[in-house]
Amino acid sequence: MNLGRARSFFDTVGSHIPTRRDVRGNQTTPHHIAFTMDGNRRWARANGVPALRGHRQGALALRRTIDAAINENIPWLTFYAFSTENWNRAPDEVDALMGLARNFSGDHLEELHRKGAHLRVLGERHGLDAELVDSIEKAEALTKDNDVVYVNLAFNYSGRYDLTRAVKQIVRKIADGEMDPEEINASELGAHLSTAGMPPPDLLIRTGGEQRLSNFLLWESAYSELLFMDVLWPDFGAEALREAIEIFRQRTSRAGTYPNRAAGA
Repeated sequence: MNLGRARSFFDTVGSHIPTRRDVRGNQTTPHHIAFTMDGNRRWARANGVPALRGHRQGALALRRTIDAAINENIPWLTFYAFSTENWNRAPDEVDALMGLARNFSGDHLEELHRKGAHLRVLGERHGLDAELVDSIEKAEALTKDNDVVYVNLAFNYSGRYDLTRAVKQIVRKIADGEMDPEEINASELGAHLSTAGMPPPDLLIRTGGEQRLSNFLLWESAYSELLFMDVLWPDFGAEALREAIEIFRQRTSRAGTYPNRAAGA
């Protein structure tokens, strides 16, 4: 396959959701930034406080980051808030995290709504507390018409599970005669993921110094720039976000025009 045909192929299988590029000379601004918010417990240990205090500070960092992203004109944000693996943590810590989730969708919801945030929660809701699920659904309904910033919270989320669930949905459609196997392509698979309709992340940031994806947006991050930062999540804010954006600009400036990063490509 020659280069021209290869480009044509990848353009065809993509979902055709363009990545907006705010071009400033040779620099670019990411349209969608995803965050693995790592380091809450290490921050707590370093400061001699309980783990719950670290998670509370992490929740404040999330709010600061949303504000900073609005100021930087970043329209899409996705935060890895609670993975399916997090259920293996101590029961009291899991309970505390669930409490923070309820507070975020309650106490902080009106603030997000006033700022024009469109809230969407990704992940499996089966097995979550009914009160929490109700809070999530009310938050999504309240903010569904907002368009200043799209805030996605990956909660009880697993990239592998999301892919497996999408494949099962497609298999069922084939078995029911609703789809021909020849219709399966990257775009079709992407349309069955919980992130369907979202642009893929241009930049995926992980705080806390670890350098792995940890089952987060495995399909969607195929062309994402990966940035691993030493700052612990509770210390993240506007300054760290600006640093990350500048690194992204430098990388994309050196790389020149990159391939279509549409979801599913």
